[in-house]
Amino acid sequence: MTDLMTAADIVTLDGAEPGDRELLGGKACSVNAMRALGLRVPPAFAVTTRVCQEYHAAGGRLPDRVWPQVVAGVRALEEATGRTFGAGPEPLLVSVRSGAAQSMPGMMDTVLNLGLTRDLADALAASTGDAEWADDTWRRFRASFGEIVLDDAEALPPDDPWEQLRAAIGAVFDSWANDRVRAYRQRHGLGAGGGTAVTVQAMVFGNRDDDSATGVLFSRDPGTGAPTLYGEWLPRAQGEDVVSGAATPQPLATLGTRSPELHAELAEVATLLEREHRDLVDVEFTIESGRLYVLQSRAGKRSAVAAARIAVDLAEEGLITRAEAVARVGADQRAAAAAQGSVGAGTEVLATGLSAGPGVAVGVAVSDETQALELSAAGTPFVLVRPATVPEDVPLMFEAVAVVTELGGSTSHAALVCREIGLPCVVGAGEGVVDALTATPGTLVTVDGAAGTVHRGDVTGADATGSDGPTTAGNLHVATLERWAEEL
Repeated sequence: MTDLMTAADIVTLDGAEPGDRELLGGKACSVNAMRALGLRVPPAFAVTTRVCQEYHAAGGRLPDRVWPQVVAGVRALEEATGRTFGAGPEPLLVSVRSGAAQSMPGMMDTVLNLGLTRDLADALAASTGDAEWADDTWRRFRASFGEIVLDDAEALPPDDPWEQLRAAIGAVFDSWANDRVRAYRQRHGLGAGGGTAVTVQAMVFGNRDDDSATGVLFSRDPGTGAPTLYGEWLPRAQGEDVVSGAATPQPLATLGTRSPELHAELAEVATLLEREHRDLVDVEFTIESGRLYVLQSRAGKRSAVAAARIAVDLAEEGLITRAEAVARVGADQRAAAAAQGSVGAGTEVLATGLSAGPGVAVGVAVSDETQALELSAAGTPFVLVRPATVPEDVPLMFEAVAVVTELGGSTSHAALVCREIGLPCVVGAGEGVVDALTATPGTLVTVDGAAGTVHRGDVTGADATGSDGPTTAGNLHVATLERWAEEL
């Protein structure tokens, strides 16, 4: 680590120097590391966590010395892309992303497509001949900037892209102090933390045309731990569409049918990054006009069952030692993996969706936040049922015994959070599920997260039909870990 890297407020993420996770945050460190590996990653720079600390200490004001460095960082992005920020005919647009030292999926804010104005959107439409794409990108930016920065989705962004950028950096720093970050850090015992970095990265566009898409992949199944490529993708979309859970994506296998070359390239990326991390990896990607870009990689959130299997498999494959495998799966996770619960045979299924967090839980189905909090205060277990979860739901999710959504996929932020804390979760159960499960107040349901089903009443039982497969696998790998622990 150079003195310059340690001292800088702004760090270019070109892979030339190793990244300091405490200074750059996990997201920026992953961009830097992937560029060092030679992967196709859009150019980016990071505003460090130290600046975040100074910003909050100054009552929400960016230090004067930092802004000229931000401008210089944008100029470097212009040189790398051949585009100009704030000028047509094809302006440089950027994403402004959060990233703390510890991974906290979806807890902080991100603004995409920044740098666009109504006039620049018109110029983009004229230069590309694609008014539909330009208008869609403008619509997305207005909604994102309005909701996150202006606290009003209908408000108009400033006409000056530089003013947009400064405000967005402040908004991302502000999100470090929001309720969901506090709830997440408290739940996971992460302490106060050192703030978030801000990653400013040149945009690539998954909504560009019919050969464009966005998605998330895991190098192994994060629910079961099976050593197979796992993920989801969404054509003509941007990353927030998938990770927010606002849309239900397609299984990654369908991309293999549509474009075997791209699917094979993703498999190579996943293998490379898994070996680099020596762990299950979660990779966000965008395809723009048939060209693959990798945006982020990190150690993937996983269920207790998956944690046990992955640790054992990685040790047997020689990527980690047996001692490391034992250390990665604590006693609580081993117990959870060995006791996933079960659903009795011949029960009434009220809804079926995608498995997003294995396990079985029983509770009162509820969608209204006030009712959910009243049930929680009374000590009554409840199942949170939503059209789609939003980041603001995270504190409520921590109170629930299970989560069910109408929309979204198994790689959404809600699914990641549920898997990480061992919460049974079923996503993409279909329109009308909220009404079907909550129309009668006090309806008791059983959620089988492994099977992706919701059943009427408390139907837990020993004659399992839903989740004994993962449970048996969990017992097998837990037994292996416990044997290794004794030997060590």
